[in-house]
Amino acid sequence: MTDMPLLAYKPAPVLRLSAVKGDTPAIIALPKADLNGGVPLMTALAHRASCRAFAPTALPPTVLGELLWAADGINRPAAGGRTAPSPHAFNEIDIYAALPNGVYRYDAPNHQLVLKHAIDARGQTGYQDFVGEAPLDLVYVVRTSRLPPMPAQQRERFSAVTAGAIAQNVSLYCASAGLASVIRGWINSRLLADALSLNEDELPILAQTVGFSTAECRA
Repeated sequence: MTDMPLLAYKPAPVLRLSAVKGDTPAIIALPKADLNGGVPLMTALAHRASCRAFAPTALPPTVLGELLWAADGINRPAAGGRTAPSPHAFNEIDIYAALPNGVYRYDAPNHQLVLKHAIDARGQTGYQDFVGEAPLDLVYVVRTSRLPPMPAQQRERFSAVTAGAIAQNVSLYCASAGLASVIRGWINSRLLADALSLNEDELPILAQTVGFSTAECRA
């Protein structure tokens, strides 16, 4: 049996919090997703890949709106159902978007971004050198207060399942829309919680970088 090679990570220095770039509105209304857009599912699966080289170009509002709706938006308004499954519909994962102009929480029922912290926290979302330059770093945060009392192992499993489903939704949207993305588990949860100004019942467990790919990824 052949041993699988592991990536040799060399951590880049965690960047300091930076001043925001551009306006920082309290609410960013997102355009409605075009449900007829993109490529067929099987084509998106064929194109899905991880990329670690991103152009700094900002994502257009239309793309940002579709991306977040695909991640965990409301797809059954009457019942409040989401695009990503959550055990017993706890919806215990919040999506935070670290953008150049601030940290925002995705409000799925209203399909909008709500300002959490007026700071550029992208450089604090991981140890790899690209996280501070890519236009968007998503952080998946467990709201532990939404989970009922249960053994810790079961709580962790439930949250991991939901976060993984959301991250895959994002990956498939990116493959469909011609964007680059990479899921990242190498994060400092305590540092990131401070950078995102999270509450005590909120725990970051996963991150995902999204942006336009460079020639390096397209090769």
